Amino acid sequence: MGDHRQGAGVSGLNPKGLLIFIALLPQFTSPDRDWPLPVQMGALGLVFTITCAAFYLALGSVTRTVLNSRPAAARTVSRLAGAGMIAVGISLIIERIGGGAAL
Repeated sequence: MGDHRQGAGVSGLNPKGLLIFIALLPQFTSPDRDWPLPVQMGALGLVFTITCAAFYLALGSVTRTVLNSRPAAARTVSRLAGAGMIAVGISLIIERIGGGAAL
């Protein structure tokens, strides 16, 4: 259960979540509707959160099942993810040092 709390904490503190509220949700609200704007935003945010939670719960369950039954696939995914993160890191360092464009 600790993993779930940690995941919720990390997701809740992620600034990208706030960007959803600032950039995406307001276009679906209107001051002319029956509900006040803060209630509209709250309802839309709740629906978005529930949708994301359902998707990631399903994705995590399927991924756990597949990767637990195939250790070689789990190692491959881990290595590819690690290589991707290293590539992004190197790209950011090169951009910082040289002032050029990142990958």
